[in-house]
Amino acid sequence: MRSQFIACLLAVTLAGSAGCHRNEVVTEVDPSTPTILVVDNQAFNDMAIYVLEGGRRVRLGLAIGNSQTKFTLPKYLVRALTSLRFMADPIGGSRTPVSDEITVSPGEEIALRIPPS
Repeated sequence: MRSQFIACLLAVTLAGSAGCHRNEVVTEVDPSTPTILVVDNQAFNDMAIYVLEGGRRVRLGLAIGNSQTKFTLPKYLVRALTSLRFMADPIGGSRTPVSDEITVSPGEEIALRIPPS
């Protein structure tokens, strides 16, 4: 009985996904589309947010504590697939966390969460 239920569930899942499939051609992103960084600062301290690319450190702005802030990344940093890291420098604090390196393409929205300390 259990194997019949699993087989039925699998059949329904496969049928549902087959009905949603489309043969759409993926086009390139419009170069004027901005790349957005959404910072969810769950910490108390305000944070100065930087993007690290190669040997550069570019200040994006201030992420207020206990709030969400959106930043538009400069177009010269995200030309095509680009590897970036982000740094949050707390105002009045000593720890400076840096994100892992991620690959970003133009027009994407990146989410960065700063946990409470």
